[in-house]
Amino acid sequence: MQRKSSSIKERIKHSQNFRDGVFQNLSLTPMKPDDVTYYQMLKETFQRPADVRPPAPLTPVKTNLKTLYSEKPVIVWFGHSSYLIHVKGFNILVDPVFSGSASPMSFMIKAFPGADAYTPADMPEIDLMIITHNHYDHLDKKTLALLKPHTKRIFTSLGVGRDLQSCLVQENNITEMDWWETQEIAKDITITATPARHFSGRGLKRGGSLWSSFVLQIFGYQLFIGGDSGYDTHFKAIGDKFGPFDLAILECGQYNDNWPFIHMKPEETVQAAIDLQAKVLLPVHWAKFALANHPWNESAKRVTASGVQRGMTVTTPRIGEPVIVGEHYPQEHWWQSI
Repeated sequence: MQRKSSSIKERIKHSQNFRDGVFQNLSLTPMKPDDVTYYQMLKETFQRPADVRPPAPLTPVKTNLKTLYSEKPVIVWFGHSSYLIHVKGFNILVDPVFSGSASPMSFMIKAFPGADAYTPADMPEIDLMIITHNHYDHLDKKTLALLKPHTKRIFTSLGVGRDLQSCLVQENNITEMDWWETQEIAKDITITATPARHFSGRGLKRGGSLWSSFVLQIFGYQLFIGGDSGYDTHFKAIGDKFGPFDLAILECGQYNDNWPFIHMKPEETVQAAIDLQAKVLLPVHWAKFALANHPWNESAKRVTASGVQRGMTVTTPRIGEPVIVGEHYPQEHWWQSI
């Protein structure tokens, strides 16, 4: 267990992923295509069509997380990229954002009506929290401060600890991981940080901390925690090393032709699941916040259609509806009736 500032700085300096003063992707990853200007991107941000948000409140399922128990992994998704993984009494919470906003200013990037049905008070005791990277829609300090008394350990990407200390727990409860590092959490539970194609930053500075996906091996099951990532060859490398996966949880939403390298189109999400050798795909990173200009439910339509075409099982639970690995994969197209 670590978080001595001097040792973290040394680990960052010696990381193979840290060059020229910032963390780097495995492949060249420009923030935008050459023919797109930042002015054009900013202009489109302030001219989003109305259908980026649902026309009526979402209809979540309210599950009692504190009494939840299963011998098989259960995943309860809370919208966007926040979800609980439970198995045999062990609770893992990923990227919790429950403050109603995905921005440093609460009046910006507000949650869709109905999408914020879950709060920190609904969470069970958290044995392990995973923070994939430090963007506001994945690392929410208001939420983390409220979860502080109920969180035992936090695993995150290298360099993210500095964003956690002011709001979370003691230094020795935070473990920062570089890509391909593995930690044994408990008997029959290990976690490995793996590559993603993305970036980090809060405010103007980018690349000061790492962004990761994670492989969770728990009681004989293999789960992939995708974080944020554009499509690239790393998915096949992870699949070759750790696959097949019982379930891959992958981003599917907030894509745009203006940033094609740092987020996946829905069809790429299906291809990534195939590369990972996943048995089932759970698409996340949608249905809570509007960060792009596509219709709020377009990603669900496209990923399910692509799944049928490619022979990939895609599970599409409502917010709060349990997915039980190997047993129950909700597939209702509930977003069509909103």
